Amino acid sequence: MLRRLLQPVWVLLAIIFLIEAWLWDHCEPIVARLVAAIPLARFKQWLAERIDALSPAMTLIVFAVPIIPLFPLKLVGLWLLAHQYWTSAVFTILFAKLLGVGVTAFIFDVTRAKLLEMPWFERLYELVLRVRAKATLLVNPIKQRIRELIAGNGEGWSSRTLRLIQRFRKSVREAR
Repeated sequence: MLRRLLQPVWVLLAIIFLIEAWLWDHCEPIVARLVAAIPLARFKQWLAERIDALSPAMTLIVFAVPIIPLFPLKLVGLWLLAHQYWTSAVFTILFAKLLGVGVTAFIFDVTRAKLLEMPWFERLYELVLRVRAKATLLVNPIKQRIRELIAGNGEGWSSRTLRLIQRFRKSVREAR
């Protein structure tokens, strides 16, 4: 009974996790293009050389510090929400989120090898990859069902409903 009640919570958490993973996967190439367009390649090379000289623990600080300046931007978004500036709030929060994921992807790309030298970080990284795989397995049947609903394939109520809607649209067009 409890398992059945918690299933939607797990699915929601899996969806949120996969959205984060999707953002990560899609922001990393965008950041790579920005690095290519803006002279960040030289900065990335310079940063990689400096990180090679650091200990793994200091590299963790390099990884964590760039995220800190984005926190006030998220607070601004929350302030805008509190004062009912809905559009500005949504855009500010989305901008902060995308910028944060992009910066994190860039820094993680530079610091990954050094961070993975720490056994606890390597275990955490592997755990995140396993959770991502499990979340994908949990959400894939739901995504497939949504695709089927949209396509109207099969014999379920959804395909009958879609056929009914199509017949209704056709009859409306013919009545004109």
